[in-house]
Amino acid sequence: MLAMRDCLDYCDLTEDTVSLFAEHEHIPEEIAGPLICGLVQTDDGVEVLCACLSDLVSDAITHGALEKAQHVLQVYAEFRATHPQTLH
Repeated sequence: MLAMRDCLDYCDLTEDTVSLFAEHEHIPEEIAGPLICGLVQTDDGVEVLCACLSDLVSDAITHGALEKAQHVLQVYAEFRATHPQTLH
């Protein structure tokens, strides 16, 4: 069985990306990791992850959490750099 780190390395994901996805979906990171690894295998899955990160930025700005918004934007930029699929 692959360890979480092995899964993330294989899919070019960071722990921050998994953590933010887990936060958005209200699920444990142990479940989010395998889910996100599956999502990045398709353009539609990448689009879903981008939408999640975008939602988190919007929520942070709405609540005045500008440092959180900046952090999510940084994670989003790193994610897009490693997963440059064309969005629909």
